[in-house]
Amino acid sequence: MGGTLRLQAALAAVGCGEHCRADELIERAAGFAANLRGHDDQHRTSFGPIAVELARIVVVALRGDAAEAVRRHSIVVRREGWRRLPAEYRGAYLVDAARAYLQVGDPRGAARALVDADSVAPAEVRCRPLARTVIADIARAQPVPAGVARLATLVGLTR
Repeated sequence: MGGTLRLQAALAAVGCGEHCRADELIERAAGFAANLRGHDDQHRTSFGPIAVELARIVVVALRGDAAEAVRRHSIVVRREGWRRLPAEYRGAYLVDAARAYLQVGDPRGAARALVDADSVAPAEVRCRPLARTVIADIARAQPVPAGVARLATLVGLTR
């Protein structure tokens, strides 16, 4: 539980512009994750090394280094523990990854992340305000990727 709380605190800290504090909290969470044995998740928080890395990527993106976030994203989604995360966790993270792709000027990468998020956790894409914003931003690209056009229609952004 302590690791999960530190990850949430790190995300809140970076949102408030406290980058050093966010880094410190992530490192403390990483220490907790390093001490886990196997798939020890008795509180069902999905906390572990993958969760720490996902939080690091989101923090890096929120700090403004979207290129580094995209680089790390392509690595972490190939790691063994990625598929073991709950669908909602992966979906929410993929929406954040889509935003990072947009920040580096890659609407196709953003579209892939968003469509992947919708395939694993539709509610994370269709109900979250951030996802709607990302869908709208991607839909401005020309041509609009087919999967995003479908999502824009599903969430009521187009008719």
